[in-house]
Amino acid sequence: MKKRDIILFGIGISLLVTVMVLPGQQEVYLSIREGMPAIPLALPEFIVRDSSPASLEAAQELHQTLAADLKYSRIFEELPKSFYSYIRPLNPDNIFFKDWESISAKILFVGEIADGDGNDVVFEGKVYDVKAGRGIFGKRYSTDRSLLRYAAHRMADELLRMWGELPIFTSKIVFNSNRDGNWELYMMDYDGHNQTRLTFNKIQDYMPAWSADGQKIAYTSYQGEKAILYILEVYEGKRHEVYSQGTSFAPNFSPDGKKLVFCSQEEGGNSEIYVADSNGKNVRRLTFNKAIDTAPSWSPTSRQVTFTSDRGGTPQIYIMDAEGSNVTRVSFGGTYHDAPVWSSQGDNIAYVSRVNQIFDLYVLNLRTKQIIKLTEGNARNESPCWSPDGRHLIFSSNLNGTQQLYTIDYDGRNLRRLTSQGENKLPDWSR
Repeated sequence: MKKRDIILFGIGISLLVTVMVLPGQQEVYLSIREGMPAIPLALPEFIVRDSSPASLEAAQELHQTLAADLKYSRIFEELPKSFYSYIRPLNPDNIFFKDWESISAKILFVGEIADGDGNDVVFEGKVYDVKAGRGIFGKRYSTDRSLLRYAAHRMADELLRMWGELPIFTSKIVFNSNRDGNWELYMMDYDGHNQTRLTFNKIQDYMPAWSADGQKIAYTSYQGEKAILYILEVYEGKRHEVYSQGTSFAPNFSPDGKKLVFCSQEEGGNSEIYVADSNGKNVRRLTFNKAIDTAPSWSPTSRQVTFTSDRGGTPQIYIMDAEGSNVTRVSFGGTYHDAPVWSSQGDNIAYVSRVNQIFDLYVLNLRTKQIIKLTEGNARNESPCWSPDGRHLIFSSNLNGTQQLYTIDYDGRNLRRLTSQGENKLPDWSR
């Protein structure tokens, strides 16, 4: 078995999941709007049904991972552990909801851990509406100990779905890294864990982009003087050529899974934007002018594309229909705007702007025309990409000297560094 096969086989391992119906459980769907306060959530230490050191360690890892996920969501706010000292210890078989209400908990999450078959761990989670005094959700996972973090991410995603939010914790980030001496494609979890190399060759691979179903990655591979566009089937380890005329780069799959937009520079020509079917077939050109058109990104409806063009004299942000018509400029002021990316809600476009040789990230609200500056400092901040829920962005920055990947919230808060080995850039977040 080849090295790539071994890695991809490990990625494909799944969990056994059981959905539980709790007493008095009803279908719950709550919508969280921007600006609403976070929901106070009690997350007491998980109950361990057997006291083996391995189970205790598993309980700690699951609890820490789930707590970090829920904090990152900005939907839930975990109550301080010190609050629990004012109430009776948790008894999962007889919950005193008035106790939890007295410390301002709206939601109570009860986790239980037990040994499963072989090396498996059984992780059971139950969610309660404290004020109503009833269970609203329950799920049980049986997982190998090597996949404990993934089980916690799955549980956190279920909580997001219950509140009408898009899941993000089992999403993946693909990016470029030279940590092994050559620019290759790598993949990692949303929080930077499980960094895995995807390509193994002596040529340089750049600009990866996820397909809508998370099964394929389009990217550019440099072979001699040519930059050829390929599609990699991530979990099969197969790839096929999409476009090899001139220099092809900056692919982006449409959210509906039907199209692939990219740039190509024909021999001796300037960069233009092309579109193809998602399998790389039926390539056709969208832009026709003497300017440089680059960095295309789909709207969430797959009906429009935002891109960068210097047709007005300097690089600016434009929007056009998916067929290439109705081109409209949306950035004004400044002399350099680049790398636009559309948020999943469709109301915001993040982009890079250069002011006094400093590259920072900005967000343009298409409805209000308000612009928010996300990054600040003497650094080169580039290549933004939205999370599936539109609350976070990942980008590359040399803030600490070398080019690394960071995430930041939509309002400029909670800057987090994800990579440290070698240099890392050009991230794309799966949907």
